[in-house]
Amino acid sequence: MAKKQDPIDIVADFEKAAKSAGKHQRYVLRLYVAGINPRSSAAIRSITEICEEHLKGRYDLEIVDIYQQPTLAAGEQIIAAPTLIKKLPEPLRRFIGNLADKDRILVGLDLRSKT
Repeated sequence: MAKKQDPIDIVADFEKAAKSAGKHQRYVLRLYVAGINPRSSAAIRSITEICEEHLKGRYDLEIVDIYQQPTLAAGEQIIAAPTLIKKLPEPLRRFIGNLADKDRILVGLDLRSKT
C-alpha cells in the first residue's frame, strides 16, 4: 500500500517540478528600437547579454526597427522605443524604456524571484 502524501508536500513537489520545467522553456522575445542610436544600441547590448547569460541556446530574439517596419510596430501597438516583448513562455510581458536594469528584466522574464 502506498504511503499517503501530505497535501503540503504535494504542492511543494508540483512547484519544484514546474520550476524545473521552466528552466528548459524556449523564450521568444522581440525588441523594438527606433533607428540606430546610442539608446537602441544599449538596449540591444543589454538584452543580448541577459539572453546569453541566462537563456543561452533557448531563446529567439528578433530586433525590429520601428522606422524600417512601422506596420509591425503598429500591429503590436508600440508607443515608445525601446520596447521588449516576451511572447513566450506566457504570460506575455512588455518592458518599455530603459532596459539597463537587469534585475528588473530578469524578474519580468521570470528568471529571478522578486526577493
